[in-house]
Amino acid sequence: MRNVWLGRRFSSARLQYGKGTGMGKLSFKAALFDMDGTLLDSMWVWERVDREFFARRGMEIPYGYLEALAAMNFPTAAVYTIETAGLKDTPESVMAEWHELAAAEYAHNIRLKPYAGELLKRLKGEGVLLATASSLTPELMRVALENNGVAEMFSAFAYTGEVPRGKGFPDVYLLAAERLGVEPEECMVFEDILAGVRGAKLAGMKVCGVYDSRAFDTEKIRSEADMYINSFKELL
Repeated sequence: MRNVWLGRRFSSARLQYGKGTGMGKLSFKAALFDMDGTLLDSMWVWERVDREFFARRGMEIPYGYLEALAAMNFPTAAVYTIETAGLKDTPESVMAEWHELAAAEYAHNIRLKPYAGELLKRLKGEGVLLATASSLTPELMRVALENNGVAEMFSAFAYTGEVPRGKGFPDVYLLAAERLGVEPEECMVFEDILAGVRGAKLAGMKVCGVYDSRAFDTEKIRSEADMYINSFKELL
């Protein structure tokens, strides 16, 4: 399988093939993508879901709630929500309500971030294996990728609900690599949250931070990731 070189010269990043030149050359055989805020322009949906969820209960979104949930999988986030807001709901009912509020948006309205589709096609064409490593449920993950016409490009899907720990740990990234049949050091992870960057680094993988307007800790992501992009266009 041919390695791809991801070369960076100062603030710009480009895919380079063969030997490549430039600072920060990073070779990889597999690309693992977070979904919400990284591959998908979808964080606005969860802000809407959270507002509606709490409004139905006559409540405002608790302070620090959105940031706290960023690295959690659905079951953990549901328990956290119940405990934080003092709700009588069960985790199962909370998750079902979130799914109900978000499903139509993922099936019809969520779009890939600009130039993400072009990058996926280029990577796939060069023989790079593609996988997801996300806290988004498999149902929403697949319907969003299908709606955007890119689901068939992915060879594996990994969800934090399948592993013991969330995005601050290596578990979901190692699961994605295992399903692709590659070693961790052969993977490049694309992430928009700090916990994801740290978890992927703990897995022994290279990380490209991806800008999202709703992300927290952007400067820390820039400093801790192997490279950082404001747009996928920089990699084309």
